[in-house]
Amino acid sequence: MKAHDGMYIDGAWRPATSGETIDVVNPADEQVIDRVPAGTAADIDAAVRAARAALPGWAATPPAERAARLSELRDVLVTRKDEIAETVTAELGSPLAFSQAVHAGVPIAVAGSYAELAATHVFEEKVGNSTVHHEPIGVVGAITPWNYPLHQIVAKVAPALAAGCTVVLKPAEDTPLTAQLFAEAVDEAGVPAGVFNLVTGLGPIAGQALAEHPGVDLVSFTGSTAVGRQIGATAGAAIKKVALELGGKSANVILPSADLAKAVNVGVANVMSNSGQTCSAWTRMLVHRDQYDEAVRLAATAAVKYGDRIGPVVNAKQRARVRSYIEQGVAEGARLVAGGPESPSGQGYFVSPTVFADVTPDMTIAQEEIFGPVLSILRYDDEDDAVRIANGTVYGLAGAVWAGEEAEAVAFARRLETGQVDINGGRFNPRAPFGGYKQSGVGRELGAHGLSEYLQTKSLQF
Repeated sequence: MKAHDGMYIDGAWRPATSGETIDVVNPADEQVIDRVPAGTAADIDAAVRAARAALPGWAATPPAERAARLSELRDVLVTRKDEIAETVTAELGSPLAFSQAVHAGVPIAVAGSYAELAATHVFEEKVGNSTVHHEPIGVVGAITPWNYPLHQIVAKVAPALAAGCTVVLKPAEDTPLTAQLFAEAVDEAGVPAGVFNLVTGLGPIAGQALAEHPGVDLVSFTGSTAVGRQIGATAGAAIKKVALELGGKSANVILPSADLAKAVNVGVANVMSNSGQTCSAWTRMLVHRDQYDEAVRLAATAAVKYGDRIGPVVNAKQRARVRSYIEQGVAEGARLVAGGPESPSGQGYFVSPTVFADVTPDMTIAQEEIFGPVLSILRYDDEDDAVRIANGTVYGLAGAVWAGEEAEAVAFARRLETGQVDINGGRFNPRAPFGGYKQSGVGRELGAHGLSEYLQTKSLQF
């Protein structure tokens, strides 16, 4: 799509207050494909004012009508699915097939789920002699990342609209075209003016202005733990609610009774998907020492197959970051069995699918989020040791457990300090709550739990 040269505010594309622009670069060939306006605090203020003006009307709109707008939005996204996939591929570098299935397909499913929830959620209930109302929290400031650009937008905007909130979105500067396409879809779906607003811009300028704005009642942020900490501090000073979906260092625990080959191959695919740029990726594979050598062999073989099947990372800075972690892993004594820091291509921000063996729990690559196609394989002695290693990071976003019997895997999963665990390769569920323990975040996204983040409670006693 061709970029808009303005901001979507109060139901129309309006000129930006600054003449500054942001280059949109195709990570596969490093070429500038378009430019979008760099929003300022003034643009954010205009968007928040529009959202506040629209709030009373949208909050009073019957849930069935809000559901109808979300259903229409889902339908628009379906009709533009190919365009969505092509846009994500152009600005993120994701292979087109993955963009079609995941970057376009998952947000459509999520939008549909919130169309249904808006129509069926209980917004009022009797509790003894009280009537409890669940009301929209107000104006939402949504700040989204680049790694799943449309999914992260829909996962915030759809429940906010279902709840009766109005929204100002500040998307990642690397993937603004997808956000502009979404704004077009919102407009086409007939969402009233001011209910959804879009300001493109840089995080330290537009993002910070949105988080600090006194007219914003809730800040929903997905991104790094470091930035989440800053947003939490800013919101805390104003006693403002936050929803934070942050980093991860998830463990993929393969118990001795599991189908080792299947668990390893699925685990490698999980890490390499989206070029490793997934906060919930199972970047630590934990294998019993008796099966360790075979698991390493299988993982190395599987990783090599991904050499020409994954796209680049998002930008030069991210490529340098991932390479530095690979170099640090080697320096700390981990053994490279696939990939490495050398670029597999002369053009584009590509990183080789990389697998480390002989990784110990205290190594940097076993503790910090790399956000690239890098897998660490660790040994464990028994289940207690595996639990200790799996829980031994500051993160707790996701994970996986494999075992011969489901009950065995479930018993182990209950001991993990993490928000989501896949059992024997369980499928992604867009209606299940997603979010983390510890420094992986605050709050939940998706499903009814995600809707609840955008509601506040009022009790009337009789």
